Parts: sequence; structure tokens; C-alpha cells
Amino acid sequence: MNLFATISSILAEILDLDPADITPETYVIRTLEAESIDLLEIGVAMQHRLDIAVDDDLLFLKNVRMILNRAQHDGADALKALRSAYPHLSEDRLREILSDLPAGPVLRVGDLVAYALAANRAGS
Repeated sequence: MNLFATISSILAEILDLDPADITPETYVIRTLEAESIDLLEIGVAMQHRLDIAVDDDLLFLKNVRMILNRAQHDGADALKALRSAYPHLSEDRLREILSDLPAGPVLRVGDLVAYALAANRAGS
């Protein structure tokens, strides 16, 4: 199964978009303008179509700022804190998130794919 194609299809259906306009680098909230109700639908669709357990907080990177604030308060390394919270994301992606955070919501389509891939491995 091509996870990217399936997730792009889900996003296209829910957000009424052309799947050809979606890449792994596309921002789900910033570019595709997904709202909270859309995220709920995306999570449910991924759960059903991909047969994976979905944790909305992990899938949609909802707690990134809270994790970073806690790390700063505790004097902990920000990258290490994110690595611990989001083990499905690569170190390079976590570094991108840290540098991209000031621009707004950081969730990309590729992050959804990485989550689904990790969930598939965990379920195997």
C-alpha cells in the first residue's frame, strides 16, 4: 500500500482538493487550510482506511509548543524533548520543526505518512 497516495486521497476528499497539488512537504494547516473539524475527519479516515490506531495529539503534533516550553522551563534539550515525544519523526524533520515553528503550524503531509508508517510497523 502506498501510504502517501492513500493519505493524499484522504486529504483531497476531506478538504476538496486535487490530490496532485499535495506533496509530502505540503503544510496541512498553513497551506491546505485544514481546520480542527477537518483534522478530526482526517484522523478517523486514516484510522479506518489504514487500519491503524490514531492518537490525535501525536498525529497532528498538537503539543509541540507545550513540549518545547516544558523543556525550556526544565533546562532540557529541545530536540531531545521532541525526539522523545515524536519518535516517528526523523531527527532532520525535528530540526526543521524547531526552525520552522515561528512561521506557524508545522504539520506537513509527510508527518502524517511517517506516523502511519510507524503505526503499521507497531501493528505488525
